[in-house]
Parts: sequence; C-alpha cells; structure tokens
Amino acid sequence: MVQDSLYLLGYLALTIQLLGLIAAAHAVFSVRTSQGAIAWAISLVFMPYLTLLPYLVFGRSQYDAYIRSRRRANRQMRDAMAALDWRPWIEEALAVSDSQEQPHPFRPFAKLTGVPSLAGNSVRLLVNGTETFDAILEAIAKAQNVVLVQFFIVHDDRIGRRLHAALSERAAAGVAVYLLYDSIGSHALSQRYVDELREAGVHVRGFSARGGFINRFQLNFRNHRKIVVIDGQVGFVGGHNVGDEYLGGKPKLSPWRDTHIELRGPVLACLQESFAEDWYWAARKLPPLLLPEAYAEQDDMVCQVVCSGPADEAETGSLFFVQAINTALERVWITSPYFVPDEAVFSALRLAVLRGVDVRLLLPSRPDHRIVYAASSLYALEIARVGVRVFRYQPGFLHQKVVLVDDEIAAVGSANLDNRSFRLNFEVMVLTADKTFADSVARMLEDDFAQSVEVDPEDDPKPARIQQLGMRVARLVAPVL
Repeated sequence: MVQDSLYLLGYLALTIQLLGLIAAAHAVFSVRTSQGAIAWAISLVFMPYLTLLPYLVFGRSQYDAYIRSRRRANRQMRDAMAALDWRPWIEEALAVSDSQEQPHPFRPFAKLTGVPSLAGNSVRLLVNGTETFDAILEAIAKAQNVVLVQFFIVHDDRIGRRLHAALSERAAAGVAVYLLYDSIGSHALSQRYVDELREAGVHVRGFSARGGFINRFQLNFRNHRKIVVIDGQVGFVGGHNVGDEYLGGKPKLSPWRDTHIELRGPVLACLQESFAEDWYWAARKLPPLLLPEAYAEQDDMVCQVVCSGPADEAETGSLFFVQAINTALERVWITSPYFVPDEAVFSALRLAVLRGVDVRLLLPSRPDHRIVYAASSLYALEIARVGVRVFRYQPGFLHQKVVLVDDEIAAVGSANLDNRSFRLNFEVMVLTADKTFADSVARMLEDDFAQSVEVDPEDDPKPARIQQLGMRVARLVAPVL
C-alpha cells in the first residue's frame, strides 16, 4: 500500500515536472517581453509545483482566446455605434487641429491609438481627493440626461456611499445612470451595495476578463480606467478610485497624494467611446452617448486620449511613455506610484539624460505593495545612477500618474510606470497641449518635489543582505507583477 502511494506520488511529480517544461516552452514563445519569458521559464522549470498554477491564471500577457473575443466585441460595438451617426463631430474638430501650420506632437499618439487629437477643449487640474470628488459629485447632481461612471475600485465606505446616494438620486429623477467597476479591483464591494443601486434604477456591471467558458482562468487583465462623463458635457479622468483612503482615510498611507482632471469639449466623445467599449464587453449593450460641444476660442486646448489594453495590436502602454520621453527637448517629469519599467522605457529615460534633458521621477516613500516596492526601489537606484533625478515623496502615499514634457505638454490619467500598466491593464491617459495648463502642472509638481527627498545613489545606505536578496528576487518577478 505504501509502495503504491510512493509510485503514485512519483508519477504525479513527474507529470507536474513535464507540464512545467511544456509551460516553460510556451512562455518562451508567447510572453511578449524577454524579461517576462525568462522569469516564467526559469520558475516553471525549477519550481513547477509552485508556479504552474499561477502561470495558468496570471502568466500570459497575451491570452489568445480572450483577445479574440475582446476584439470581436469591439467590432460589434463599433458596428452598433455606426447607426448612431456618432462620428460627424470628428471632421469639424480635426479641421481645427489640422489647420495649425506645424505637425502636432500628438500625431504619433493619434496613429498609435486610432483616436484623433481634438481641439476646442477646456481642462482643469484637480490636485487632491477633496477637489476631485467635490467636482464629480457636483457634476452628477446637475445631470439631466446621462451619467457614465467607471472606476477600478469602488468601496462601500463613506465616499462610496456618497457616490451611491448621488447616482440613486439621479436615477430616481429619470437620468440614465451607468456604473462600471472592475470585478477584481472591487472584489470587496458588497453585493448589497450593487443590489441597492440596481433597485434604484442604476445600471451596474462588474468588468471581468473572464467572458465565456474558454477564458475562465484569466484573472490577470484588470480594467484600471477611471472615467466619469456627465451629459456629454463634463468629464473626469485621473488616478483616484472610490474609497476613503483617497481622502486620507487610511492612516498608514495618509495623506494620500493623487491627481485628477476635469474636461469639457470634443475630447469627451473619445472618453465616452472608451466607456462604451468596456460597457459593451460587460453587457453586450451600448450605453446612451451624447455629442459634446466645442468650447470657446480662449479655451481652445488640443487634447489626445490614449487608451491602452492587452487586446491592442501594439504595446500601446509602453509606447506611450517611450514617445512622451523621446519628445522631450528640455524636461520630462514623471510621477508614478510604481516604477518597474521595461527595457524600452528604461532606455528612453537614459537617452533623454544623455540629450541633456531634465529628467525627474517622483515616487512614493511608503509601500502599499511590498514586492512591487522592493522591485521599484532597485530600478530607482539604477536609473538614478545614470543621471535621472529620483525623488521620494514624504508626507504620504503618492498615487498620481502625471507626465510633464517641456513647457506645453502634460498628461494625467490612470497608467503607472510598470509592466502591468504597459501590457496587462486597461488604462487611459489624456494628453494636453497648452502652456498655461502645463504651467499649472509644473507648479503642482514643484510643490511635490519640495516635499520630497532626492535619492543619492552614492550616499544611499546599502541595504542589509537579506533586504538585498529580497529586492533581487522582487526584480526577477517584476516582469510578471
């Protein structure tokens, strides 16, 4: 009996080892980056008992069945929208943008995403959670026709209840209200919260990449976008989610540092299309969409929406940062809670330094995810050694995602400077071309730098051996974080 059990265990161990070898070969052929392929292949060969199941669930940045079904849903969504006569606004807005004498720096982003750069917009900077949620809730309270709300995380806490009440009240007033949240990011959201909204007349859906039987193991793709559009006339994009921690309600990370923007003008059509694409995936129905109005000539800002995701033909998330960095002639300042770059972004930052560009990176000094923070710390030291000025924000946790290029271009949105945002998450960034707005972003970042400590790779105390080991291990798994 004991001998039979040993034989069974031996066969099981041999089977797992063979499956690990097969999975390692699969990783070499299918994982997009060499770092990710190496990380998975080594772990699957030497530790298949620990890594085989995680690879099936998290390992693939390009999951074929999901991507095919996602692209099919996107085509169906666009076919359905064709009957809405939704696109006439583009010709007029493009005519304004193309009338400029010189090629606009957003042209590569427009070609990359298939979304046009549009003029006639107005953008306002919202520099903290109080400003952001006050503005969002005030706009929702004034809604007359349609409210579209999308967040990665929604909590059933104080701010979550304020949003709950605002959406319920508008739905009761006859407004079409839609709420989309990520099923993994909002895993702690109570069913009671959702049921109460539905009873109030709000259309609620959880976004999940596991559409259909064949995608049942796919947990790695997250919808990280934060988009709010009211009546097609005012919208919001940025880094905040719906949770008390974003308003300083989590003492270990408080005060929370984040940034949002308020938008008006034709660019809201692009945000509504992004929301419609995600909603269509979740519900196979289109939400109502309203054409935005162009703003007055004095607010004639050119904006470019950059949506990225794992179903893209190109690696949009990574290429967005590479192009933004390569565009810089004088300065490029980037803030991100996580810094786990791929080779292309790391090289672009280094080349910018060699061109004499003022390259600054603002990172948190407190971790919210320890493994990611350990990997980020090692990359931060390496990039500081090649001349990038790295700052650690001191007052609280820094979660904002902002890019400032030279004196005119600024971007705010949801994308982090890490592999997950580059290849696994659905993200949205809004680029702006306006010196006045860029100046306001620069003043905000200068204030953040003033509250930060610059990393000096020469004077930085050497971590203890066990800490160095942890950082190196974290870096090994960084490509799959």
